[in-house]
Amino acid sequence: MQVKICYICIMNQRLPFRYMEPTFFAGLLDDPLLLVNVRPFGRALLFDCGQLHHLAKRVLRSINAIFISHAHMDHFMGMDTFIRHNHVSPRIVDIFGPPGISGRMECKLQSYDWNLSEHYWCTFRVHEVSFEHLQTSVFAGADGFRRRKPESRALVNRNIYENAWLKVEALLCDHKIPSLMFRVTERESFAIDEGKLAAAGLVKGDWLRQLKKCFHGGILDDGRVTVTKLKEGDVVSEEVSDLKSLYESIRRKQIAASIGYVTDVGFTEENLDKMERFLKGVTLLVCECSFVAEDMDKARASRHLCTTDLNHLLKCLKPQFILPMHLSKAYLERSRLVYRQLKAPPGVTVLKVVDRVTPRPLITGEIPPPERLHCNSRG
Repeated sequence: MQVKICYICIMNQRLPFRYMEPTFFAGLLDDPLLLVNVRPFGRALLFDCGQLHHLAKRVLRSINAIFISHAHMDHFMGMDTFIRHNHVSPRIVDIFGPPGISGRMECKLQSYDWNLSEHYWCTFRVHEVSFEHLQTSVFAGADGFRRRKPESRALVNRNIYENAWLKVEALLCDHKIPSLMFRVTERESFAIDEGKLAAAGLVKGDWLRQLKKCFHGGILDDGRVTVTKLKEGDVVSEEVSDLKSLYESIRRKQIAASIGYVTDVGFTEENLDKMERFLKGVTLLVCECSFVAEDMDKARASRHLCTTDLNHLLKCLKPQFILPMHLSKAYLERSRLVYRQLKAPPGVTVLKVVDRVTPRPLITGEIPPPERLHCNSRG
């Protein structure tokens, strides 16, 4: 079977998304960095936080929430860079990760001196995601980023973050340590089925604008509008208080676009069951593929996925797009093997990124020497 591959350097296409703009800020062999810009929000979400010094400061400052799969260096070490560019910003940043992430953030923050902190400095809210609870610890810049007493709440429907345009769900998997996978789903937009509207005898009018306002305001249960409808050939007005039922009767059905993010999980029966239930039918699957088929034993030993495993997942999950990532650096000159071995089923498009994105390190001979300044001296 010939695999359809879309070659792109940075995945900045909107694809089928309405509100989200996903951009993969890493190469195939770099630390994973998925940025999801939420266009109506004007802010972004970041998934994993390895090396990110190549991201522009304005990109780092646009990030409203960070989602950490686990605390291995290649997924967490960039947090210092993020702190460096945001700690004096007067805002709140949410950070989500597996159990223990709050303690690791505390170690990072308390390894520096904050004696010059100001009252307006950034606050980091760090959320530990377990199977049943979300435990939140607050680190306020005004307090020198000292950890406040954590608070806990029940985790409902795997939802860990949401705004008016999307929600983020998380589920723990096994990587010899707990590792989170994420699903980002766009919220349904206001959409009317013209056929249903006509069948109900309703006539378009200003009431539709009011209904849309109530929908986006989340007040369908409490709102009230005066609709116009045809009755015995005449247009009459009628007040409706059950806006939820009204909208359900005329709304156009939609399939919510979504992104699945999976990295550093073992190919175990338990993990496979979780991934199939949690990620089936996602629009875009961003998934690790650390090894080729010939090195399956290495994948099993390190709790990673190989091309054979990813092919199995594609058959089960059937995403519209798949972006393989996080290939082992042992394949630096052989990355093409990954794409040769991928066998995407019909309807699945493989997205390809360049091998490397992060800047090449400088060596001594590339550093220009300091210039000599000739100054005139007197006496």
